[in-house]
Amino acid sequence: MLLGILLLPVCLGTAQTLGKVLFASGTADRVWLPLLAGAACWLVVFLLLPKPMLIYVFGHELTHAVWTWIFGGSVKRFKAASDGGHVVTTKTNFAIALAPYFFPVYAVLLVVVFFAGDLFWAWRRSYLTWFHLLLGAAYAFHVTLTWEILKTRQSDITSQGRLFSAVVIFLGNAMVLVVAIPLLTGQGLFHVMNLWFDCNRAMLERVLNVL
Repeated sequence: MLLGILLLPVCLGTAQTLGKVLFASGTADRVWLPLLAGAACWLVVFLLLPKPMLIYVFGHELTHAVWTWIFGGSVKRFKAASDGGHVVTTKTNFAIALAPYFFPVYAVLLVVVFFAGDLFWAWRRSYLTWFHLLLGAAYAFHVTLTWEILKTRQSDITSQGRLFSAVVIFLGNAMVLVVAIPLLTGQGLFHVMNLWFDCNRAMLERVLNVL
């Protein structure tokens, strides 16, 4: 809880950065129009059709597995079903536990497939708009079903503490956008990361002045 409280100024600084990044990317119509169209298409599906919980749960558990591998662990058991799932791993920490709530695994897989296709078959020249459309749908899938699943009790959340989990989930989702939007709209990732450091330094200075 203490760490979650200490990270609250970073949440504010990251939110400020994200707002500036969104404002600076407002003229990138060729990116935003298909992204928003894809998100709108998924939202219609989400509201009108049965929710594909098996697909979501598989991605949720796959994310636990991927982050376990990133931290050098291994997966001993993997189960995914429409009513829930679990993985048994040799290593765990807060990032592994909370990664499914901020890491849009299907959107990341889509990016990997598209750039592999672009590397070998130059997909960017013919399919860039379709990529943005599908990316918008994939990210909207992550946001809507993560929100839906958070309405129920999640052992990942309770094991890490509600406040700390909320802070990590917010920061994770915000940082995904802070990194992804410049890459998609050509703002320059180095410039945006400098902006993030500046916003957080200014926010921390404000907090210290108040104290």
